[in-house]
Amino acid sequence: MSRIQSRPRKASGGESVRDESTFAEALASVHAAALRPEVLIEEVPAPTRLAPSALALAGEVIPSRNADDEPIATGRFVLLHDPDEPEPWEGAWRVVTYAKAAVEPEVGHDPYVGRVGWSWLTDALEHRGLTWAAEAGAVTCVLSESFGALSDREPTVEMEIRASWTPLDGHQIDDHLQAWGDLLCTIAGLPPLPEGVVALPQRR
Repeated sequence: MSRIQSRPRKASGGESVRDESTFAEALASVHAAALRPEVLIEEVPAPTRLAPSALALAGEVIPSRNADDEPIATGRFVLLHDPDEPEPWEGAWRVVTYAKAAVEPEVGHDPYVGRVGWSWLTDALEHRGLTWAAEAGAVTCVLSESFGALSDREPTVEMEIRASWTPLDGHQIDDHLQAWGDLLCTIAGLPPLPEGVVALPQRR
């Protein structure tokens, strides 16, 4: 993976070293996280104005595990760290994510699709035994229908889940990445891994 994208906090020497060390430990755990084999991730430029330290990862779900194939879901995972604990965060860490994929056309007409999509996120976090606060997000479905010369095309629906939350277990950031990976696979329509099967770390 590429060099970590982070920005040092303006603080005293001792505080800065401690903060950088805390963020570095979180990064090490994120880089070692075991994701499903179908999930390929790579580091991308991180935002520089949202927090003193940040990491951004882009992800794709490719069932064939061949990076040259088209992904069936895409997303992004951004980790922010601010020792000053901004009030809206309710903590020093913040995860900002999105996941999107094409879904069955009938999903676009389901009045409960938003609740279902949001439950996929909370279920993924709960399945990993995680605790979080100040969650926020939106679930969007876009229905595309073609007409005229393009009327032979089947309708398509793209579902997108945007969410952010504050991890309350700062030493388990890798598990929050894994939960996001689980969400990415769920929106892609992949079945859960069989009980007892352990995924291996994957990187592009």
